Amino acid sequence: MRDNTSTRLPYLIIAAGLAAVGVALSVLLARKESREYIRDRGAKGLEYLNQAGAKLHENTESLVGKGREIIGKYRGTTDMAGESASHTEQQGDKPEMH
Repeated sequence: MRDNTSTRLPYLIIAAGLAAVGVALSVLLARKESREYIRDRGAKGLEYLNQAGAKLHENTESLVGKGREIIGKYRGTTDMAGESASHTEQQGDKPEMH
């Protein structure tokens, strides 16, 4: 009489091989999906940062403008670069002493 385990052994080997191939393919597909997911999320994050940066730029532009207006009222001019240049011309060649 033949042993039942010896007749089932080739089927188990084939089943294990097919399972290994299936696992390998699923890992490859999962990696591709993961890369696509990460790429999409990165693109969305970059888009959000660009929008937030543009909004921040607009807000700070108006604040800087208001600050220059306020300082200009007290100093008599809104051109800060021109004032600092005229200030250095008035001092001449003397070194600053602190």
